Amino acid sequence: MTAHRPVGVGVIGAGNISDQYLANLTRFPDLRVTVVGDLDTARAETQARKYGVGQWGTAADVLAHPDTEIVVNLTVPAVHAEVSSAVLAAGKHVWSEKPLAVDRADARAVLDQAAAAGLRVGVAPDTILGPGLQTALRAITRGDIGTPLSAQTVMQYPGPDLWHPNPEFLFARGAGPLFDMGPYYLTTLVCLFGSVSRVAALGSTARTVRTVRSGERAGTEFTVAVPTHVSALTQFEGGGVGQSVFSFDSPLTRTGFVEITGTEGTLVLPDPNTFAGDVRITRVPERGRDAEWETLTPVGTEAGRGLGVLDMARAIRGGDPHIASGDLGHHVLDVMISIEEAVTSGETVRVASAVPGIPLVPEDRDPYGATL
Repeated sequence: MTAHRPVGVGVIGAGNISDQYLANLTRFPDLRVTVVGDLDTARAETQARKYGVGQWGTAADVLAHPDTEIVVNLTVPAVHAEVSSAVLAAGKHVWSEKPLAVDRADARAVLDQAAAAGLRVGVAPDTILGPGLQTALRAITRGDIGTPLSAQTVMQYPGPDLWHPNPEFLFARGAGPLFDMGPYYLTTLVCLFGSVSRVAALGSTARTVRTVRSGERAGTEFTVAVPTHVSALTQFEGGGVGQSVFSFDSPLTRTGFVEITGTEGTLVLPDPNTFAGDVRITRVPERGRDAEWETLTPVGTEAGRGLGVLDMARAIRGGDPHIASGDLGHHVLDVMISIEEAVTSGETVRVASAVPGIPLVPEDRDPYGATL
């Protein structure tokens, strides 16, 4: 009988988001978290001990660990490309939190480096592997709403300075509402409609200085370097169109709104920053009758952040493509940079990159099974 051989996973970055990753990565039987690294080694130790990981240290310790096959890059966006490149240079596959990089050249360099080394790049969000998006994608594939025509998405709230103890990086280059939250919404739209071909956008910055409002640093002021409200229009290669709001300037919180309209009906999806939730559908009503809503039966297992790492690990061992790929992350980054350019120029911007269709997750895939 062949022994079960989980894939060794190291983590670089022990900040806020590491809790969600480590809680899940340590529960998947096909993964074994080997080491946690951070610039602050005390913080790395705290997270490692909290989740039963036996080793901790610096980023260099993670890169040198002999049993680590995949490194999960949870650093701040400004150094995503630098850290991912170092991971690849160490001969390991990399899973990066979004975005892949903060400019096109660095993103392309990471993908080229991986291809030359025969290594893989995965990029968040992996929410696209959850039952929410997968149920909606199956409905569109079946033709439940006819031909998809348009999309509307809204993400607006007062901003992460309201709750994050160290929010400065979320208002720096490579962040803001577009780069921080946009990947969830835009990746969802690319999965449902295909590649984006061109964009137009307007943006604004309500306050150039913000204040930390929670934690020990409450009252600390910092400078805002990016637009904090962006309204974007997207056109997809297949002809569909979308309109999206990304805002850290709204006293009213309205997040997770994704509506897809087709020739025969409309789908309302759950929050793309989550893995599950109801997918609702309404079809063209008969004359004189109000629209009726139906909740679709969800397909798949909710598992949380780290599901993309698991998918990549299994794909590496099986020689299959993984779903939340570097190419998908690169295209979404290209779209976001194009939106940013449209805000600055006031012109429509064509998106040069494209990505193949996103495959469905098999219905019977169990993240909590030991398969390797």
